[in-house]
Amino acid sequence: MTPQIKALSVHLLTATGAVFAMLAMLAAVDEKWSLMFVWLVVAFGVDGIDGPLARKYNVKDHAPQFDGVLLDLIIDYLTYVFIPAFALFKSGLFEGWTGWFVIIVITFASAMYFCDTRMKTKDNSFSGFPGCWNMVAVVVFALEPNFWIILVLVAVLAVAMFLPLKFVHPVRTERWRNVTLPMALGWTFFAGWAAWVNFDPQSWAHWGLIVTSVYLLFAGVAQQVIYEREAV
Repeated sequence: MTPQIKALSVHLLTATGAVFAMLAMLAAVDEKWSLMFVWLVVAFGVDGIDGPLARKYNVKDHAPQFDGVLLDLIIDYLTYVFIPAFALFKSGLFEGWTGWFVIIVITFASAMYFCDTRMKTKDNSFSGFPGCWNMVAVVVFALEPNFWIILVLVAVLAVAMFLPLKFVHPVRTERWRNVTLPMALGWTFFAGWAAWVNFDPQSWAHWGLIVTSVYLLFAGVAQQVIYEREAV
């Protein structure tokens, strides 16, 4: 297999995320939330492996006619932002105006964040919350907190997208990667498990989601604090 075919194959793999996004959206329209999240988890898995493959097979040199970064951002907006926001809005978890607030804040803030040229730090972490609303939505569907708690969580994370806070990239952030990568894989497993059992509150997947989500949410900030203390 030539380097060009290998590089093109990576782009084709990335593009399957659009198919999984459509399957997730069709499930969401029918309010089949478990099936929707299964497809989103599959898309999340593809997003986790296409980046390393793109770097391994040097797609910029061997398949330059396709912009892998742009393709990835388009699919990420669908699977990380648009579909999860729709699911939250249609979930019945909100009352009155709060559902409208959530869907508008998520889609608008994320659109601005995804085109922000400052979204990556020098150590390949994210600057600001990286718009992983799919992960937020899974936890919300699993735990079903009061809608005011969801409202505050969405507002805080939307603001955090534009604050100078670091959030780890599971693959590209080298510091603590031996912990972060297993945590990300664990989150994917628990999210798929929770969706597969229709978010059964008795499932141990909920605890796994809580532990891995807390780590992924705060690991970058912890690194930031520790690094700054060491630098003083």
